[in-house]
Amino acid sequence: METPGRIAATPDALDFTVENVEKALHQLYYDPNIENKNLAQKWLMQAQVSPQAWQFCWALLSPDKVPEIQYFGASALHTKISRYWSDIPTDQYDSLKTQLFSQIACFSSGSKMVLTRLCVALASLALNTMPEAWPGAVPEMVRVFQEEGGGIDGRARCLALLELLTVLPEEFQTSRLPQYRKGLVRGALGREWGSVCPLLQQLLRRTDSPGAVKARVLRCLSSWVLLDVPLNESESLVHDCFSALPDPELFDTAVEAIVNAISQPDSQRYVNTLLKLVPQVLALQEQLREAVQNGDMETCHGICRIAVTLGENHSRTLLEQVDHWQGFLALVNMIMFCTGIPGHYPVNETTSSLTLTFWYTLQDEIMSFETDKQAVYLQVYRPVYFQLVDVLLHKAQFPTDQEYASWSSDEKEQFRIYRVDISDTLMYVYEMLGAELLSNLYDKLGRLLTNAEQPTSWQHTEALLYGFQSIAETIDVNYSDVIPGLIGLIPRISINNVQLADTVMFTIGALAEWLADHPVMLSSVLPLVLQALGNPDLSVSSVSTLKKICRECKYDLPPYATNIVAVSQEVLIKQIHKTSQCMWLMQALGFLLSALPVEDILRNLHSLITPYIQQLEKLADETPNPSNKLAIIHILGLLSNLFTTLDISKQDDESAEGSAPPVKTAPPPPGPNPVVVVLQQVFALIQTVLSQWLNDSQVVEAVCAIFEKSVKTLLHDFAPMVSQLSEMLGQMYSTIPQASALDLTRQMVHIFASETDHFPPIKALFELVTSVTLSIFQQGPRDHPDIVDSFMQLQAQALKRKPDLFLSESLDVKAVFHCGVLSLKFPEAPTVKSTCLFFTELIPHCSDVPPLARVMQEDGKLLIQAVLEGIGGGASRCLMDQFAEVLFSMNKNCFSLLAVWLKEALQPPGFPSSRVTIEQKDHFSQQILRERVNKRRMKDIVKEFTLLCRGLHGTEYAAEY
Repeated sequence: METPGRIAATPDALDFTVENVEKALHQLYYDPNIENKNLAQKWLMQAQVSPQAWQFCWALLSPDKVPEIQYFGASALHTKISRYWSDIPTDQYDSLKTQLFSQIACFSSGSKMVLTRLCVALASLALNTMPEAWPGAVPEMVRVFQEEGGGIDGRARCLALLELLTVLPEEFQTSRLPQYRKGLVRGALGREWGSVCPLLQQLLRRTDSPGAVKARVLRCLSSWVLLDVPLNESESLVHDCFSALPDPELFDTAVEAIVNAISQPDSQRYVNTLLKLVPQVLALQEQLREAVQNGDMETCHGICRIAVTLGENHSRTLLEQVDHWQGFLALVNMIMFCTGIPGHYPVNETTSSLTLTFWYTLQDEIMSFETDKQAVYLQVYRPVYFQLVDVLLHKAQFPTDQEYASWSSDEKEQFRIYRVDISDTLMYVYEMLGAELLSNLYDKLGRLLTNAEQPTSWQHTEALLYGFQSIAETIDVNYSDVIPGLIGLIPRISINNVQLADTVMFTIGALAEWLADHPVMLSSVLPLVLQALGNPDLSVSSVSTLKKICRECKYDLPPYATNIVAVSQEVLIKQIHKTSQCMWLMQALGFLLSALPVEDILRNLHSLITPYIQQLEKLADETPNPSNKLAIIHILGLLSNLFTTLDISKQDDESAEGSAPPVKTAPPPPGPNPVVVVLQQVFALIQTVLSQWLNDSQVVEAVCAIFEKSVKTLLHDFAPMVSQLSEMLGQMYSTIPQASALDLTRQMVHIFASETDHFPPIKALFELVTSVTLSIFQQGPRDHPDIVDSFMQLQAQALKRKPDLFLSESLDVKAVFHCGVLSLKFPEAPTVKSTCLFFTELIPHCSDVPPLARVMQEDGKLLIQAVLEGIGGGASRCLMDQFAEVLFSMNKNCFSLLAVWLKEALQPPGFPSSRVTIEQKDHFSQQILRERVNKRRMKDIVKEFTLLCRGLHGTEYAAEY
């Protein structure tokens, strides 16, 4: 056999024969070479849409072929009918329909996957011809398959008909019918329900119907109700579904059908039908209890889904039927039973999580009634919600230590997420129950912790605290009168377990804002936090809590500062925490030190940093190797995180709210900023480290991060370091260019370029990194997309902050412009984005910066060609908005030049794409030149044109735009 590889490589129309399609399918399924598989797939996709498909698809369906080949034939038929309907002559509709009917009859006892594809093809034909050319489609389908004959047994015919009726609405949902036809066909299908419903009912109620037929009937119902079949018209069938629930074989499909029917948006109009459903759902409680007793999770899940769907979709309608309030309350209680279903999620039950959104919905509906009505509902439902809190906190409890130890890591993670969902629900419920909820939790906790007779399980205590923390984390509890009592209770908790200790920590963290208003209470909780810092198992909770306290309460912490710093130093030296927690801890210390007098800051910084500086000095002398590299990056990270939050200039945050006068109104003390003092002391050491590690982008990045974080925090206070840092950056970048150095340069340009005193070093640095980068461009920049990206961002920032930089004799503006044009053609989207930003900043300055005006006049056409090339298909479609911005900017700032360039650039045939005609290019050009006000419209014009260029206009890809 000749190699099928050749087939795929030459998709010539004449090659689309039955033999070649079979060869390509063989290649797709059985060739081990992935390249050949991909070629075959590509070729087959072209075959499927070719005119020859009409010839080969019927041949591929012949009974002697294997199912994979028959399946391709059926799929090709569906593709031709669904996507290329307009190619089919009207006089062939009937013969196509007849052929499809007979093929479906043949396959009704054959391969299920081929049968389904053929049914989908016939469904697509029906949707394209109803209601005009084929008005009675569904009755005809029913009639054809109910006729005896053809030697096909009745059951197979019946199943084929049900398959056809099931895929018909599904095909409608995914069809590409034009909008006006969609409404028309939906109406026609709705009218066909009249002939589908009695058939389904008859099959479901017949005692001799096989299980497979009944299951298919239920699937068919599911499919039709998604077309918004009115609930009162499917009511009796939905009742039949309830009768099918006791049959284990039909249970899942019956649940699906019921859920789909009652969750249709339109179904709330049929109040009487909904009211009849309530007792039917309540009648499932016996089956639910039995399932719970037998540990049958699937049945619990299904029944719960039905109850929740009815409650969630129709709580408002059912609440408004005041005469039937007891029925609805019974449904709510049934859902409560599902929420509190025995067992631990997700190991012994998976049902309770389904109910959580119901409680949101019910609460929203109750709270949306006008006040007097709301009061009546609250009287009934507040007790229910208090009960819900108890149930949720019970469900949030950890299992015994022994049981928990046997869970897999995946089960533990699912349980963690489940608890987060419970936490969100509690926070929401607080809106309805208010302060009384906190008092209720506080009373329970108080009783637990003070009851000497009954020893309590840690799980119980932890769950109550977890409830508190859930609420305190997001809701302002500053006015709650139970918090002082809670803070008083916390030290009484005997913490003998990691989960409990974690929750105690997170609870203290959640109360950090409250502690800032009641600093006298800090002394009772801070020792717990500092003690927990020494426990590696409590790493995340203790460090994040300390960070919150240091951020919120920094002006009340000076009395504790020495102690906090000492404990933190100790745990850092002992290396108790992982890297990210060490970084948080440094941020916490930064907040803490910010509130101290300058001399205290310097003293603490000295003791905190000295061990690291000594370590760094030692490391700087060693020969570079992987382990000392990690140590260096770690130390540099600690310093940059410390400097991120160490800020002595800020006023107290509260003054912004106007609630309290600023605590710290004095101007920052004279003299250099403590961070600058430290940076100047370690500057030489950092240079030494750099000289050893200039080749390593991670170390360079870590060094740049220290200065970048400091510059961002200190802003103009960083001034004393500008010339030193500029010089170091220049040396670094000249030796081995790295993107992080450019990003730091951009930061410096942003803050200091406009300041007269600092302009000279910044200008020198800017010119140096620009000329070094230009030489990279000459050597070939393709290997450094990150440098090109950062370079373009730097140039854009310079144009934005200080366009004077481009007046310099030493700056080759023309070369920078050409680099931009080259960068527009990079395959990396972020780089192209930054380059477009550079040009949108550059173009407006053509009027006030002569060198830019000159280069634009001489080479602007190159820019236009590069932009058009990108739009024509050279660049990712996600970049079209950015290209549109460049065109918009040119249109506003150099209109007459743009008109000439567009005309010249679009003249060559086949540019920017062979798919667009001269007329389409002219139209595009006129549209662009007309659009000088509305940027949104410009973006639409570019998107429209790029789809034409790519041959995607009017396809499903275009719809995603």
